[in-house]
Amino acid sequence: MSLPIALVIGAALLAATVVAGLLLRRRDGRAVVVHGDRHVDPADLMRPLGSQATLVQFSTEFCARCPQVRRMLGSIAAEREGVAHAEIDLTSRADLAARYKVLSTPTTLVVDQDGRIHFRFSGTPGSAAVLDTLDG
Repeated sequence: MSLPIALVIGAALLAATVVAGLLLRRRDGRAVVVHGDRHVDPADLMRPLGSQATLVQFSTEFCARCPQVRRMLGSIAAEREGVAHAEIDLTSRADLAARYKVLSTPTTLVVDQDGRIHFRFSGTPGSAAVLDTLDG
């Protein structure tokens, strides 16, 4: 392979990687509406669902952003009547990562009183975004 062709291929791969990274970063912390009939099993949470909603956080022991998300979701749950917060450590429950299609931590699901998943956040959500999903 000639040097000019190799340089063009390298530049194309670099450009594709940058574009993919920017697209993934743009989704970080944004609410995505979950379509279909997907549910969370309360037995997986080891606690009852909230009477209005449950904020289900998936984390791992080595997740740097998870403690910040835990504090924020816990604060929202404490301030809102009927809203519960449940954290699942995927380090010890790797089976749940596949079941709920969690590819990175933190991932947060907003679940109604029946366990139906309405919204999904990948990355660190802002408190305003979480509150909007609870109000909407």
